Amino acid sequence: MAETKREVERKYESEDSGLPDLTGVAGVAAVLDKGVAHLDATYYDTADERLAASSVTLRRRTGGSDAGWHLKFPVAPGVRDEIRAPLSDTLPDDLAGLVRSRVRGGELLPVVRLRSDRDVRHLVDADGRLLAEVSVDAVQADRLTAGGGAAQWTEIEVELADGGDPAFLDTVEKRLRKAGVRPSASASKLARALAETAPPEQRASAPAAEPVTAADHVLAYVRAQRDALVELDPAVRRDAEDSVHSLRVATRRLRSAFKSYGEILDRTVTDPVGDELKWLAGELGLDRDREVLTERLTAALDEVPATLVRGPVGERLHTWARTEHGGARSRLIGVLDSRRYLALLDTLDALIADPPLRKAAGKKPRKPIARAVKKDFRRVAGLVERAVELEPGTDRDVAIHEARKKTKRARYAAEAARPALGKPAKDLVKSMKALQTLLGEHQDSVMARQALRELSAVAHAAGESAFTYGLLHEREEQRAARVETELPGFWDGIKNGAAGL
Repeated sequence: MAETKREVERKYESEDSGLPDLTGVAGVAAVLDKGVAHLDATYYDTADERLAASSVTLRRRTGGSDAGWHLKFPVAPGVRDEIRAPLSDTLPDDLAGLVRSRVRGGELLPVVRLRSDRDVRHLVDADGRLLAEVSVDAVQADRLTAGGGAAQWTEIEVELADGGDPAFLDTVEKRLRKAGVRPSASASKLARALAETAPPEQRASAPAAEPVTAADHVLAYVRAQRDALVELDPAVRRDAEDSVHSLRVATRRLRSAFKSYGEILDRTVTDPVGDELKWLAGELGLDRDREVLTERLTAALDEVPATLVRGPVGERLHTWARTEHGGARSRLIGVLDSRRYLALLDTLDALIADPPLRKAAGKKPRKPIARAVKKDFRRVAGLVERAVELEPGTDRDVAIHEARKKTKRARYAAEAARPALGKPAKDLVKSMKALQTLLGEHQDSVMARQALRELSAVAHAAGESAFTYGLLHEREEQRAARVETELPGFWDGIKNGAAGL
């Protein structure tokens, strides 16, 4: 079974100066010599080093106190989540799933072997509590793929103790810098090993060019969302908070970009990709919708006085949410492991590598991008104004929901346009986000009422009172009515503010 550890550490060059005396560091009562550990790690990646390109490391290591398989994902500079699995001859299934969005049909190969003699010190406070582990690592790196070389270096690594204050690392660094020790230029041992042992033709790739044409701007946005899909996949598999929602948003942003910028990217090519993105968003939505409804209904029930709660409403809601979540998660992991999903990722890669450009793609960005944004805004305007004119009821509910979906599309189009259009696009993002929130409150009420009717029917069949479900249903109707009353004035403000778009 894999376990996760948040790793907060800093690395330093140590070619000549070695480890200075750290007994004078504030808060350190003693520096304990823990001896030398001999570590032997083989790092795995695809032949084109997809994991390394994302700053993800996968290794099988022997020696030390944590021998086994280690998979590390970047969180922030100097911060990584390390997922550990017991030592075995083959990659554990849990870890294989977490790299699948990057590896897909590729083969994981041993690319680098790192052997380190690690001289370990523990920095402890007056109570003997561990503050940080400091090690001096003498590293031997060997490239295991054809044409590679070898490298050697020594580095100092300072890793914060679990639950420690990151500010302590600043204190240690001040002492190290005073002694002439400088931060490492490489983020990890693997990054340095790959750089120093690579064949000459693989070194020093050129930096990405600044966007110039309309296509450059749109493709930069598309590329960012593709990257988000790949990077969020492991978080969804680990059931990280808000990961499903974030992944769904990335799919929607991609699909919206293809629809909005059809003057730049040929829709005869992108529409089939958009259909697959719609499928993925729908699969993700089953879990996300359950999360939203659970939070909403739980909060609503908490506001009901105890004297008005008839029957085991809270317990039934909890059981319903747990059952829905369990089934949805199992299904969702199946989706992420499916050929259809992995083929979609491959298709996005191919589209970005060889985009289906139209005539406007090579033009200066402002005019074609502005046209796309204005077109999406006009579509929102028509839908909102139609919804306002309708009588309350199912038809208005449907119209508001359609307006909400097109508002998202206009918001995402404006997001993509910000580097090219500047403040007008930024302002439109803000107003569309506000409108989306208002219309979303209405749609959430529609969905909550549907769930309450289902829960009420189940409770009634079990011989329980349906009174509280009816009360909650009435409150949801009132919330929706307030949105409908507020919408005309709210929209007038947005429309007037967008006059200069």
